[in-house]
Amino acid sequence: MNKRTFIKSIALVTAGISAYGLTSNLKASDRIGRVVRLNGEFTLPELPYAYNALEPYIDAQTMELHHSKHHASYTRNFNTAVQELGLTGKSAPEILSEISKYPKSIRNNGGGYLNHNLFWNMLAPANGKMPEGALLAALKENFGSVDNFKKEFSTAAGTLFGSGWVWLIAADGRLKITSTSNQDSPLMDIAEEKGHPLLCIDVWEHAYYLKYQNRRTEYIDAFWNVVNWDFVSQLLEQDFV
Repeated sequence: MNKRTFIKSIALVTAGISAYGLTSNLKASDRIGRVVRLNGEFTLPELPYAYNALEPYIDAQTMELHHSKHHASYTRNFNTAVQELGLTGKSAPEILSEISKYPKSIRNNGGGYLNHNLFWNMLAPANGKMPEGALLAALKENFGSVDNFKKEFSTAAGTLFGSGWVWLIAADGRLKITSTSNQDSPLMDIAEEKGHPLLCIDVWEHAYYLKYQNRRTEYIDAFWNVVNWDFVSQLLEQDFV
């Protein structure tokens, strides 16, 4: 994947995510280009569901604090850092794709901003859906079965030391599981595994501690009940179609 293709693919992922709704009939391509800035600043997206919509798997209090405090803080601090460095003419994907040029204030807060934009949309109220179509075929081809994929992904999330994220990415025509520390992501040029994010789980303690305390494994098990497979499928189509 050359740099031009990589920047194009991450722009598809991030553009317009804040406008995505669970009941929307818009195709992924129709959402490309929707703004993530208002009056020149990156905005905190509204969740596409109520804070209590993911219960009993993720509780309302956690969701509210995670979104309105943690994500809001990353958004605010990212905007401050962008202003201070004179990066207001660049999109968030462009900034992250060359993150090695910038200080930690951009890396940490820009990563936190975009990682959470993705994460909220990769979740949905439990509906019993499972992967199907092209996504199902890709998971079987790369991991043998959906169950094997979930097992490998859960193991990576359960064994990641400290705070960070675990990802399913599309890279070089294949699906891979990778992890990043803190607020790093596969969109960054410093990532060990670069690619197009399809699914992620936040394993910072603030994502689960109020309900699960130190029982990260229980949080990971609960996560599978609220994965938005429709959104994951659309991200896959953006990468391969």
